[in-house]
Amino acid sequence: MMAYSDPALATESPLTASELGDADVLVQEAGWNQTDADWRIFLDLGQVYAVRNSDDRVVATAATLPHEGKFAWISMVLVSADYRRQGLASRLLRRCIDNLTTSGLIPVLDATPDGRAVYRALGFEDIWGYHRMALRAPPASSHDPNERIEVHSIADSVWPSLCDYDAAAFGARRDAMLGRLRGRLPQAELYAVRGGKISGLLLGRDGRSANQLGPLIADDDETALALLQRAISAIEPPIYLDFADAKNRLRGWLETTGFSDVRPLTRMALGNHGRFDDPRRTYAVAGPEFG
Repeated sequence: MMAYSDPALATESPLTASELGDADVLVQEAGWNQTDADWRIFLDLGQVYAVRNSDDRVVATAATLPHEGKFAWISMVLVSADYRRQGLASRLLRRCIDNLTTSGLIPVLDATPDGRAVYRALGFEDIWGYHRMALRAPPASSHDPNERIEVHSIADSVWPSLCDYDAAAFGARRDAMLGRLRGRLPQAELYAVRGGKISGLLLGRDGRSANQLGPLIADDDETALALLQRAISAIEPPIYLDFADAKNRLRGWLETTGFSDVRPLTRMALGNHGRFDDPRRTYAVAGPEFG
């Protein structure tokens, strides 16, 4: 067994709501974008494991979020600077993996370049890639709207149909998680109709350092563009968008609008499982923490 600088670090247990202040400190220290509302998604719909020091303060976390009994995200792996290089992140990651595989769920995560090498050594394999893009000033260009595409604000009456639309593209139902995003960034709560049928969905949320757009699901580039234009014109920068590398045509428009790359990420799964989602309709993810 590893010798820890503080004997209390040898155990972990679920994070409680009363410890969200400690969890928030870890996010601030890492410079991440999550808020209290994001942590509560994991507490209510998933699981957060925490390591505490002898003062009973949370110094490390890792979270899991299952999607319809098929697969589950591992995220929020955070360790306070004073407690790094003691194996806490690796131990919490193994705890997450063991619990998910025991439950019959496929572990999935979104890795930075540094993390990707670590996860590959554990048996994770690449699925597909995306980049976090950021808009830090008002958009520099616009695009003539496609009159055949109607963009509407989301109402309760259409919400069940939008959840069906998302599930078909994502590969699993995640109604509860998407529902927790509603109300956090109303200007981004949009859907598109083309030819009398739902053709796209966009949601968003407020963040610590930027507003975050996603997921963005659409039948085609024109629909995705219509949704993005409507949202970007109504939301104050900075804005983050975790955008699929494969969508090169629309990526070019984002760059002319003022978006720039922040970092690449790779979606990975434990073992060779391939994609769960529909690559044609997946434009932007909800975030590396949620899937």
